[in-house]
Amino acid sequence: MNSHQDPVPDIPDQKFLMFRNRLEKVYRHRSRLARRQGIGCYRLYDRDLPEFPLIIEIYDGHVHVAEYQARHELDEDDYESWLDQSLALIGEVLDAPPERVYCKRRQRKTSRQGQYRKLAALREEFIVKEGGLQFIVNLSDYLDTGLFLDHRITRDMVRKEAAGKAFLNLFCYTGSFTVYAADGGASHSVSVDLSNTYLDWARRNLDVNGFDPTPHQFVRADVLRWLPSLANASFDIIMLDPPSFSNSKAMKDHLDIQRDHVRLINLCLEKLKPGGSLYFSTNLRTFRLETDALMASSVRDITKATTPFDFEGKLLRWCYLMKK
Repeated sequence: MNSHQDPVPDIPDQKFLMFRNRLEKVYRHRSRLARRQGIGCYRLYDRDLPEFPLIIEIYDGHVHVAEYQARHELDEDDYESWLDQSLALIGEVLDAPPERVYCKRRQRKTSRQGQYRKLAALREEFIVKEGGLQFIVNLSDYLDTGLFLDHRITRDMVRKEAAGKAFLNLFCYTGSFTVYAADGGASHSVSVDLSNTYLDWARRNLDVNGFDPTPHQFVRADVLRWLPSLANASFDIIMLDPPSFSNSKAMKDHLDIQRDHVRLINLCLEKLKPGGSLYFSTNLRTFRLETDALMASSVRDITKATTPFDFEGKLLRWCYLMKK
């Protein structure tokens, strides 16, 4: 059994009552805040009770439940019963029919596990709205859904300064930052990722919003090898949101963001126009930025400023704004 799993004791009925009460309370509060802000996709619950190691997110009426495996004293049948009862309770509290509740069994990543491991091939995609834009999400097939909810504010920051600017999106995933930049009037953009699946997803996200694809380039490449080869190109805004670790077979060497962040950030700063903005984010909770080794003229920690209401009190990632 995984030594990093959280302990989960036997769960008597009163624990389910506590779980119900917690869900009802947080749902009343966060759904009200979401409605006021016109937000349809938000995180509802994040392992608030140790007996229920779940992350629950709402995607325009659909419910995404990620279950972290944990140590427990339940046998297999009792464990299945616990999970079924938990999902039924979630659906009841959130008034969501079973076909709108998606559950993924999830283990904590080891230091060399891939970032976006595929779980199924159901391709149950649908479109959700955020910030007046549309995004394709898939709640069934991957550990991640296609839209990282914690960067909702950061995306809007990029949009607000994108008018007439050249935008570079590194480790672009499904291109949500690129869509926001396009909506903000970016003159052109380049989005880079190693996965053809996610590059195609990014193109489709751009398409469902009706943007002309001509000024937006998508590149399949290893960022650490691609950036040094990029000649005679510079950008006004760069988004750098790498995985904490990656050992993709398509990479020359594995990526370790604590070890590699100075080199990666300085490569980006070399491609940044004077006065330009580099947004750097990492979800490595133990991360320490080596500020003195960076070529930036200024470095500002914007972690708190970019943390949405539904992630307050949870340190899920760090975020910095750097200027050249």
